[in-house]
Amino acid sequence: MKKLITLALGASLLTVSACSHTEKVATSKPSDSKMTCADITKEYADLDTVMKQAKKNKGASGTNIAAAVFFWPAAVGNYMDAKDAEELVDERRTKLTEMSEAKGC
Repeated sequence: MKKLITLALGASLLTVSACSHTEKVATSKPSDSKMTCADITKEYADLDTVMKQAKKNKGASGTNIAAAVFFWPAAVGNYMDAKDAEELVDERRTKLTEMSEAKGC
């Protein structure tokens, strides 16, 4: 009985750990109107970091492989979460480009 409980607990932990999370960005922020050209450049760099993480979470990482093996809906969830994050990054980049052009950066 003890082994069965330990096995069930271990499988549960593996299933939960198989989910990854990609940071989501806001496409518009209250401070946007006050951003300088330097702030916009830094924001672009931050978006690059988020995009790299999203691509990693979308690809064949150890987490995604474990998710596919132990609990395939988690792998689908990881993919969709990363895809959503990528779309938000693209929208934010568009907004930053518009702001940059308006400020003459």
